[in-house]
Amino acid sequence: MSNAADTPSLLSLILFTPLAGALVLLFVGKRQVDLIRWIANATAFLGFLVSLPLWFVYDSANPDWQFVEQMEWIPSIGAQYFLGVDGFSVLLVLLTTMMGVIAVLSSWNAIQTRVKEYYIFLLMLQTGMIGAFVSLDFLLFFLFWEVMLVPMYFLIGIWGSDNRLYSAIKFFLFTLVGSVIMLLGILAVYFYHQDVTGVYTFDITQFHELNIPSDLQWWIFLAFFLGFAVKVPMFPFHTWLPDAHTDAPMAAVLLKMGTYGFIRFSLPILPEATQAFVPAVVLLSIVGIVYGALVAMAQRDWKRLVAYSSVSHMGMVMLGMFALTPVGITGSIVQQLNHGISTGALFLLVGVVYERRHTRMIAEYGGLSKVMPVYAAIFLVMTMSSIGLPTLNGFIGEVLILQGIFVVNKTWAFFAASGIVLGAAYMLWLYQRTMFGTVDNPKNENLPDISAREFATFVPLLLLAVWIGLYPKPFLDRLETSVDKVMMRVNADYTPRFAIAAAGDADAQRLTVDAAAPGVEATGTLVLPDVPVRGGAR
Repeated sequence: MSNAADTPSLLSLILFTPLAGALVLLFVGKRQVDLIRWIANATAFLGFLVSLPLWFVYDSANPDWQFVEQMEWIPSIGAQYFLGVDGFSVLLVLLTTMMGVIAVLSSWNAIQTRVKEYYIFLLMLQTGMIGAFVSLDFLLFFLFWEVMLVPMYFLIGIWGSDNRLYSAIKFFLFTLVGSVIMLLGILAVYFYHQDVTGVYTFDITQFHELNIPSDLQWWIFLAFFLGFAVKVPMFPFHTWLPDAHTDAPMAAVLLKMGTYGFIRFSLPILPEATQAFVPAVVLLSIVGIVYGALVAMAQRDWKRLVAYSSVSHMGMVMLGMFALTPVGITGSIVQQLNHGISTGALFLLVGVVYERRHTRMIAEYGGLSKVMPVYAAIFLVMTMSSIGLPTLNGFIGEVLILQGIFVVNKTWAFFAASGIVLGAAYMLWLYQRTMFGTVDNPKNENLPDISAREFATFVPLLLLAVWIGLYPKPFLDRLETSVDKVMMRVNADYTPRFAIAAAGDADAQRLTVDAAAPGVEATGTLVLPDVPVRGGAR
């Protein structure tokens, strides 16, 4: 492990800035609505600013955990306050803090009741998500994982749509059941580590070095799977999603909690079980891709269409991840970022017209490009981003996933490609129905175009969509060593790229063809002479 650039408390600062803002709001009178909004916006913006050093200081060539903070928390059971990040969690933390700014700013006019409570819960939710992404102690991770339940329950139940109480209870029960079963899996790893080493600890970095027996791995994998699959959400655990997608920008990040759990815990801690469950996970992912897309095409509610599109997109993410190739896992992570950007923007776009018309029925709209041209232009860019148009962010993630899947199984690649085609169909259908044609509904004739404040919420998303689409290298560089560490666990014969670079000239000695996971067809691995091939880190 290594700390980075003498910033020993940076992660704690990022973690507790939103919570500090929530505590300040507790002492502000509920009738001081404008002051509450300014404090919430200032807190979210400050949280993003303090997280920016992660981008500039993080050493992408260093495979160790960075910005590490470690101290005793509950020594009697071996729990620690243990924080650290790798390239994957750095990108997710930055996505969370950026979306926090956008979520708070976009709520300025949308939230008119219980404004104080809304922003407190929103900032608490951000703290919970960041804490889960930076925790290297399993008990601490579980604490933040559960903390997210409470604010999300109230955000859905108080400020949700017409069926909000049903949606809130459904979300809470789905997530709680998965979390309780996941806790049993955590305890199984905890006690097995004690049996082997004689030490009680929740240290995730030590769990990554365990060789758990195959039969025990199976049961732990199933426990983790239920906890993470609900959050993804994977088919058939997705039914809470369309009803619960309330606070859209942060919900776009919330879905990453499940995929993060698979990459951080299931794959490196349970490599043999991961390989054994590849067929089952792939089957569920393919069903989710096709089912989510077909159901999205049948929707008449704008927001539910975007919600079901998330089921399809996240199925693609899981399929790329469980191809168990470096390119597939990298594409899976990139596509998680892309989904947060494009889907967050699409939900914001729905919110803009909902504030004006108070309806999300697609049939109520038509010809909006004539009365809201700037809005229509932004919607077009983000539609193309979601579809995966070249030069925009969705393209690079889809290409990497398809490449990673294709070398393993061409049938999987076919179904993944079908999801892309279906995605283009329902998104273009949505755009055509809402933006083109004549303005037949008199209520749409005088709709104001987006305001300067609303436009400001889209600027970072538009810039990121173009940046990742044209020049993804900075993002891919930060993921390389993190992906290598996962691959070393799930494939004992994999040669990590950072080891090859350390052995000689990094530019001359690179893996050019990726090895597939054991037990599947592979195209081979090209390693230049005189470079030692290392086995798995087990």
